[in-house]
Amino acid sequence: MRASNNLIGLLNFLTFLLSIVILGGGIWLSSRASNTDCLKFLQWPLIVIGASIMAVSLAGFAGACYRNTFLLQLYLFVMLFIIAALFGFIIFAYAVTDKGTGRPVMNKGYLEYYLGDYSGWLKDRVVDEQYWAKISSCIRDSKVCGKMGRSFNGVPETSDMFSMRKLSPIQSGCCKPPTDCGFVYVNETLWDASGTMIGTNTDCSRWSNDQQQLCYQCDSCKAGVLGSLKKSWRKVSVINIVVLILLVIFYVIACAAFRNNKRMDNDEPYGEARMTKAQPSRIQL
Repeated sequence: MRASNNLIGLLNFLTFLLSIVILGGGIWLSSRASNTDCLKFLQWPLIVIGASIMAVSLAGFAGACYRNTFLLQLYLFVMLFIIAALFGFIIFAYAVTDKGTGRPVMNKGYLEYYLGDYSGWLKDRVVDEQYWAKISSCIRDSKVCGKMGRSFNGVPETSDMFSMRKLSPIQSGCCKPPTDCGFVYVNETLWDASGTMIGTNTDCSRWSNDQQQLCYQCDSCKAGVLGSLKKSWRKVSVINIVVLILLVIFYVIACAAFRNNKRMDNDEPYGEARMTKAQPSRIQL
């Protein structure tokens, strides 16, 4: 029994370490939500799941150390639901970030993002006027566009140099006008629209050289936020899938060890079922 308890304790310790990984992913998304992606609700389920795994692992570890059957049963019962919740969350994250990606632009190093390429619940959430007001304000306050400026030996970046840059989805969608507008580059966030015809893209008329406006009301900016979210969530989802697989393996081993404990408590040899010999009833005539 001691060996089984030690195994369960070790598995709970490893599960505790995995919970730190999940919490780390949630905290990383939270930091991006505050500084880059500006969508501040998707990280909370991940943080809650990570904290729950941590708490349940500690309960299971205590149950293994003190041979408390109730705590071990509680660990196995709750962990099953947590595994199901993590699995559902991974499916949800992939579903809401499934569609849409940046489009390559000829002779440009960056991609451009179009709102029409995205669909579903997450898009509806982002384009909601009240919610977008909060997101655009967050992007403005993060000064992500103001940090785009570059110079080389005191010489500002040229148009050719800028066109070869690898811009983030938000930088591409929110900090510059769409390429098909045909505006002339002055610097990273200042473009000359004089002498050019406004294209069919409605974002061309929404662009402003006002550094507090830029393209924050453009559809391309909303698409850039969705593109940034997709990149962030796909990175975290890979880690979550690995953690889920390990949790399932640990859970199966813990179940086997717990069953072995019960056999030993009942004085049953490992791998054998306990049997009792039935006495035949006497028939009295």
